[in-house]
Amino acid sequence: MSLLTGFLAPMACALALSSAIEAWGGAARAPFGRRPGDIVLRLGAYALLTLFWFSFSWRPWLAASSTVTTVAALVLISRAKRAVIGEPLVFSDFALLPQVPRHPQLYYIPPVTSPRVAGPALVAVAGVGLWYWLEPSLLPASLWLSLAAILALPLALLALAAAAARGPLARALAQRFPRPDLDSDIARIGLPATLMAYALRRRAEPARAAMPAGAAAPGDPVVIVIQLESFIDPERLGGPPLPALELIRSRAAEYGRLRVPAHGAYTMRSEHAVLTGSEPSDLGFGVYDPYLANGGEEPESLPRRAAANGYETLFVHPFHRDFFQRARVMQRFGFRRLVMGEDFADAQRVGPYVSDVALGRRILAEVRARRGPLFLFSVTMENHGPWKPGRLPGVDDPLAQYLHHVANTGRMVEELVAGLADERATLCVFGDHAPALPTCRPGFGETSTDYALFRFGGPASEPRRIDRTADALGRHLRATLHTDPTPPSASSPAQA
Repeated sequence: MSLLTGFLAPMACALALSSAIEAWGGAARAPFGRRPGDIVLRLGAYALLTLFWFSFSWRPWLAASSTVTTVAALVLISRAKRAVIGEPLVFSDFALLPQVPRHPQLYYIPPVTSPRVAGPALVAVAGVGLWYWLEPSLLPASLWLSLAAILALPLALLALAAAAARGPLARALAQRFPRPDLDSDIARIGLPATLMAYALRRRAEPARAAMPAGAAAPGDPVVIVIQLESFIDPERLGGPPLPALELIRSRAAEYGRLRVPAHGAYTMRSEHAVLTGSEPSDLGFGVYDPYLANGGEEPESLPRRAAANGYETLFVHPFHRDFFQRARVMQRFGFRRLVMGEDFADAQRVGPYVSDVALGRRILAEVRARRGPLFLFSVTMENHGPWKPGRLPGVDDPLAQYLHHVANTGRMVEELVAGLADERATLCVFGDHAPALPTCRPGFGETSTDYALFRFGGPASEPRRIDRTADALGRHLRATLHTDPTPPSASSPAQA
């Protein structure tokens, strides 16, 4: 049997079954694309998957079954993700996989040692081994031809990927996918093809070079911005009133709903939006993970602007440096000093993470120890999901756990407001995203959280409710780093 004829039947089965899985598996909300060009792209992605698996074994039926299994797994994972977060699987999700084994407590996925994971994995490995033994290889009989074939196929796939990053193929991809449109593209060409196309488009996009920040006299001597993990008004979830929210409504210069780029996850999107003021439409295919796209090398950032104006720039986060590559990213953003997990080794914990109250007290200590103007950006950790049984003693209900933690977040805000009362300072607190709770599913509040902006040491003003987007809040905060600021018009923010 020739290589070509031995491969055609398995390939045809892989393409047909993969198409059926996506057509009836609910991977996308829109109808299955039937235009010839879309079908070619869809089937081409399945074919590339089959060739990828074939390069490991040179057994066509094993490669075909691996392709079908891969497509089925992608569709199931995408559906599960959409149910929790409201968004299908995206190419940048694969870059986050290495942090799952490093920080398994942050996910609902069981550890690899769990029988639910280890058992099926061992069965799958045994099945592949048996199949590998039963199905004959299509490699040529000659040793040298076999070695040449083994090397040629993966090199050809790599060459194709490289060609798609530049030249005619890159221009064709840019024409076909001018901007991200996940639901539409998944429906037109399928999930595997969309994952591949978006990854290639991201690689081909030019880097966003950092621009030197112009110097100006500093504004408020202390500017503190705190990203509150999974923070929203608990009354929106049926919880009790939070005293800190009443404090916000009566004392904050501005407060309101904050429309953020995602529901239930993707902290880095909100973080990036506030720190850079970049609108999602400015990020191209890097919109799904701005840190993966540019790693902190941005045309504009609050810490870079603050440093140019003479501020000490400090990032405070009571968790591991490697999570989201935050240490590296924050240094590139312009933070000259980092206070991270190792600096909180002896801090109080509530559940698995450093308490928000302990974090707030460290922030106040940094304010009192400053030698000049200070710009401080902090990310809380106490209320990070998942909210699973065993997290808090005697409290297993996810919503009850969340409400316990959010009360501590409120106490931190109250202590900060009291501690900054005698300073000339700005304090901004905002929620990064709504919690991924069973009672808070996608579509809740149109991905809006809550934010507040306090001004201390200046003329008192009546609190104003102004609903904003996260990037608009970031642009608004720039004015606090300059003297004689000219703030944006109150009528311009997008309503959440």
